[in-house]
Amino acid sequence: MAHKTVLAVALATLIASPAAAQSNRPEGLAALGPPPIPADNPMTPEKIALGEKLFFDPILSGNYGMSCASCHLPEAGWAVQDRISFGYPGTTHWRNSQTVINSAYYGKLFWAGSSGSLEGQARSAARGGVAGNGEDDMMEARLAFVPEYREAFAEVFGDKYPLVRHAYMAIAAYERTLVQTDTPFDNYMRGDDAALDDAQKRGLDLFAGKAGCASCHSGALLTDEKYYNLGVPAYDGWDDDPLAQITFRFELLAKGSTEAMYRATKDDPGLYFRTKQVSDKGKFRTPSLRYTKYTYPYMHNGMLETLRDVVVFYNEGGGVNEFAANKTPLIQPLGLSDAEIDDIVAFLESLSGDEILPAEPDLPEMEPLPAVAQN
Repeated sequence: MAHKTVLAVALATLIASPAAAQSNRPEGLAALGPPPIPADNPMTPEKIALGEKLFFDPILSGNYGMSCASCHLPEAGWAVQDRISFGYPGTTHWRNSQTVINSAYYGKLFWAGSSGSLEGQARSAARGGVAGNGEDDMMEARLAFVPEYREAFAEVFGDKYPLVRHAYMAIAAYERTLVQTDTPFDNYMRGDDAALDDAQKRGLDLFAGKAGCASCHSGALLTDEKYYNLGVPAYDGWDDDPLAQITFRFELLAKGSTEAMYRATKDDPGLYFRTKQVSDKGKFRTPSLRYTKYTYPYMHNGMLETLRDVVVFYNEGGGVNEFAANKTPLIQPLGLSDAEIDDIVAFLESLSGDEILPAEPDLPEMEPLPAVAQN
């Protein structure tokens, strides 16, 4: 199924908006409107088309082998259906890959909010040591050897030769078309009572009421974008996977640790790496619950396999990890019955529509640079 363009989404939302405010719908939740477009990176069809090619092209990586799509596979929920994302060849990653579907709405990208825009996220991923591992000058030089890219960058950005910062802008523009605003939940919130079945409606009531899920999974994106320690157990690969162990130690050093912390820490410190506040150890940004039908497993390290596992985890009051002192007091046993858990899972599935599976673009090839005319 081809994804809707931003323009099509905006028109559909405007048409549906008169019915959006339904008196019997829970407060604090909403249907998803069109994504915000930054003034310094306006959308054009040509920029989106360029960004689509660059998203699938491994040219923006250290080894010319890792594209954005390598860790955000359309057939895997635009993520990776494994606990930890794929890493740069010879390494492994250390966190779960998040879907790029609806990422246009986030104000904080990555699990610890280290990027504030899709443009920044693209740059960080392309350059990350266990992700793209690319260098800007090298990637920029490669782009210059592709005639189609030279022409496209000149048309879209006015570049004599492609600038890699413009590549990140084009990728971000493409990602802003990867939105889904016509889920059963969206249609229900806009007034279609038949969009959810009885189990999903019961699940919605529990989600917004007894289970307290909407305390953090709120708004149209179903996230408050705040940071919490839920007691998610540490990634078990750090016990027996030598590549994971190397990556973990590399990240501890690269992101800033004392010697004592480096030697003693056995779990992902999360937000601490950004704030260096002990009280932030083990905290991660609340993810959106949209499109999660396709993005298993769950949590920052993929330690929960199914949506039902996630609901059971919350029902039991979360877990215990190395940073238990920072566990949020919001996480308490919920007292849900098995039937109520099933209803919440049914509701969570209503937050995903059909899979977004566009045909991948044909990628251009390198050619020798044209000879410079001699006078």
